Amino acid sequence: MNKTTCPLDCYDACSVLFEEGKLKGDKAHPVTGGYLCPNLNHYLSEPRILKPRFKGEEISMEKAVTILSEMLHEVQDLKTLYFKGQGNFGTLQNTTAHFFSQYGADFTKGSLCDGAGEAGVVEGRGESLSLPYEQIAKSNIVVVWGRNISVSNSHFMDLLKDKILIVIDPVKTQLAKKAAVHLQLKPREDLFLAILMARFVYIEQIEDYDFIDNFTNDFDYFVEFIRSFPVKELSERVGVALEDVLTALMLMEKEKVTFLVGVGVQKYAHGSSVLRAIDSFAAMLGFFGKEGCGVSYLGNSGLGFKDIFPKGRKQVPKATVDFAKYDLAFIQGSNPANQLPNTAKVIDALIKCKFSVYFGLYENETSRLADLVIPAKNFLEKEDIRFSYGTDFIGRMPKLAESDIGISEKELTDRLCEAFGYETLPPEKQMIEEIVGNNVYEKDGYLRNREYQQIPYSDGFYTDDEKFQFMDDYDDEMCEGEGFFLITCKQKHSLNSQFKRDEHIYLSQVCGFEEGALVRAVSPYGAAEFKVRICEDLRDDCVMIYSGTPGVNYLTPDQLSLEGDSAIYQETRVVLEVVDA
Repeated sequence: MNKTTCPLDCYDACSVLFEEGKLKGDKAHPVTGGYLCPNLNHYLSEPRILKPRFKGEEISMEKAVTILSEMLHEVQDLKTLYFKGQGNFGTLQNTTAHFFSQYGADFTKGSLCDGAGEAGVVEGRGESLSLPYEQIAKSNIVVVWGRNISVSNSHFMDLLKDKILIVIDPVKTQLAKKAAVHLQLKPREDLFLAILMARFVYIEQIEDYDFIDNFTNDFDYFVEFIRSFPVKELSERVGVALEDVLTALMLMEKEKVTFLVGVGVQKYAHGSSVLRAIDSFAAMLGFFGKEGCGVSYLGNSGLGFKDIFPKGRKQVPKATVDFAKYDLAFIQGSNPANQLPNTAKVIDALIKCKFSVYFGLYENETSRLADLVIPAKNFLEKEDIRFSYGTDFIGRMPKLAESDIGISEKELTDRLCEAFGYETLPPEKQMIEEIVGNNVYEKDGYLRNREYQQIPYSDGFYTDDEKFQFMDDYDDEMCEGEGFFLITCKQKHSLNSQFKRDEHIYLSQVCGFEEGALVRAVSPYGAAEFKVRICEDLRDDCVMIYSGTPGVNYLTPDQLSLEGDSAIYQETRVVLEVVDA
């Protein structure tokens, strides 16, 4: 059996074949269909960390584990941080939590990605379920809202070929150029666009009252809420023409409509309210629990599976963690020196941390700061399983290769447990079977989540009374200030801080800078220099810097969303200055 699953942080979780030392797409898979993205195509050629290091000197793995064990014995448990990222996916990567929870380390909570939006979805629906691809295929209209499918979800492009597309995005993406309607709204105003569209639904009296009466609560409060916003004021705030909004709405009327919503809409303090508003607008039209309909955000594809790994007694928000408070920080599968907001503050804190450990595959800004570096096994060299936040497929990841490089999460955990007299873990395959249990079914040779076997929410929502809860209020702490809105999004040839990272800032021609010019971007949190690329796909009030670009997070705020403990990368403005040659 040479079939496995891509480990990268992506909606698609591709089915992959490993043959003759090469990764190939699985042509039989109904979604991913044999095509691999540029990142996975270059996965095996990406330079790995080959040897452990201590204070810059290469050491043996045995010595590295001994040093880690000795340091953990020396420091206090309350002064130890367990910081795990999602650089690569695999459920058994969480095995290290088994040791650190017993040890008593602080864990992290919240998200650098989707936490604000998820909080909003859960408020209304009870759980966040993404749409099975079969339901998207059955839709007539697809609304792509703040999600660049061709980059972050490329295997869905075939699903959209014959659909009528409505794209809502400050950037004129590849899909936006093909769309029937592109609402190129002002950044941060997605909440108010959803309210504006809901107002027109109410004005035109095209609500689905059968759905509202039988499957929802608090609709009257929602109507009262949206009527408190004047249409003209909403239109001016959102920055799109009313006729375009009405055209989009008329296209949706009495059709099978799916919404594919991305994380870009919720990278703000009020991010939870944005998803709550989008969901409420869709619920007004009855777009839940029906064939070919639904709102698909990042879904909880682990729903129904047993979580066998503990969370830790104390948790601190991941996006604002202060490494300087700890005597020892164990950093796994993450690059906080690049990925956390307010980079200058994070790097200063990492330097002040008495002892930092980096456990991962690749060299990066964080590994170069670490006192102890421990290389990990890659996904081909160990047993694992992964879920996907974009589909309901469950991907097995059997061990397909041997390597002398690195140590697996399971082996490192067992070694530390033995050193402290804690109970070790059962074999990987046994843990996988315990996690999966009876919550899967097989279709066309692939495992699927049983919770998604029916149309999501067709039997009711995951709330206490199984009804959708309309929003009736919102909180906001808008970042006031001058300058350009900052958009931080995914790039095709990199993923977070892995692979081939970009180095540019993208501007509209009207911003007045020359292609290739060196500019300094300044925000209230820091400054960084970038080379200019002119991009006519942007609004004139925006700049775009891809996620993972060196320097981008010197500009972003180390603050949390009002709900969801999520990073709010785009809650800032930037001013541009020419850098003298």
